[in-house]
Amino acid sequence: MIRAGATMTVAAAATVAAGVALPATAASAHGGRPGHSPDVRFATFNASLNRGTEGELVADLSTRNDAQARTVAEIIQRARPDVLLVNEFDYDRRGRAARLFQDNYLSVGHNGAKPITYRYRYTAPSNTGVASGLDLDNDGRAVTTPGSDAYGQDAYGYGVFPGQYGMVVYSRHPIDHRRIRTFQKFLWKDMPDAALPDDPSTPAPSDWYSDEELESVRLSSKSHWDVPVKVGRRTVHFLVSHPTPPTFDGAEDRNGRRNHDEIRFWADYVRPRQGRYIQDDDGRRGGLRPGARFVIAGDLNADPHDGDSHDGAVRRLLDNPRVDASPAPSSGGAVEAAEKQGGANLDHEGDPRHDTADFADSAPGNLRADYVLPSRGLRTSESGVFWPVASDPLSRLTGTYPFPGSDHRLVWLDVRT
Repeated sequence: MIRAGATMTVAAAATVAAGVALPATAASAHGGRPGHSPDVRFATFNASLNRGTEGELVADLSTRNDAQARTVAEIIQRARPDVLLVNEFDYDRRGRAARLFQDNYLSVGHNGAKPITYRYRYTAPSNTGVASGLDLDNDGRAVTTPGSDAYGQDAYGYGVFPGQYGMVVYSRHPIDHRRIRTFQKFLWKDMPDAALPDDPSTPAPSDWYSDEELESVRLSSKSHWDVPVKVGRRTVHFLVSHPTPPTFDGAEDRNGRRNHDEIRFWADYVRPRQGRYIQDDDGRRGGLRPGARFVIAGDLNADPHDGDSHDGAVRRLLDNPRVDASPAPSSGGAVEAAEKQGGANLDHEGDPRHDTADFADSAPGNLRADYVLPSRGLRTSESGVFWPVASDPLSRLTGTYPFPGSDHRLVWLDVRT
């Protein structure tokens, strides 16, 4: 939200920009691929395709003139993922924005990059900007009129209108729509030992929300989706979400704690015994079946070493016995950015190679926020972060603040089929 591989040479990058095919070893630095790769590339990209008013994104994507959308589309065309989650993509009930982005941007080549067509896509409602009717920030009023920060603070997930900061999945492989599970309305209180926020001004524990409010407060700030993708004869469950940033709150740490439990949700979901408490929006209970293959993806807003995460939130996934978390995707551009920008980056404990987001230099600095995590048993090959070094012509796509596309970087992982 705006508020790994070898570095490609300049000559090689210029060749890509001209639309000439490269050997896999050169192209892989930015995710470029040979034309008939046997692997399936999964990716996540917080594209910052959010707007300040309802319907504005649809209007912007109705033409081919939106500079930010062109930049985002070109990044996707360069990386060429087969299955892609886009975070911060405003939801509309008819799915017009998702279709228009395909038709007017992804299907049109940009600066020599080849168009990319996704035959399948999925989007669904988000909790962002949905009025709760409750005073969730405890400022003494429940705001139900869209359009203000105060409204967003009291919504089920922060947003100044319904659907702001939503999600969409694009896929070149069939999506099994009948088996999709969504968890938009799962209540936070129904997670065992939930990290519910505490009002520090009272002696009672975990009492930021009243008992009445807890009957309505949802866990997911956007939604959690289990999207089954048919890859050949196998099904891979694409488990996608976008937990709230662990900031923009107070001593109660309500966003940090929610971020923690939104991440924990997937950690429990992929371990059947631990996911028995889970219930989807259709009333079906339980987590993923034993042995099912999956890829967890999204802007998780949590770094394993730095930033403001609550209680090492993302370690629940990175250390999960069902998840293969190594090696972490990397880029040369992230290392260069941390060195040039300094500030908070100088005090970070984490390896800057793995950063995926270019945040404020004063705080929190650049972080690893975006993840593509496969299940153990899936064979993986290459991975990377689309973050070119400054001398690379493609660095114009990532840039520096104010960013031409997004403050996040596309993260990808190749799975062997």
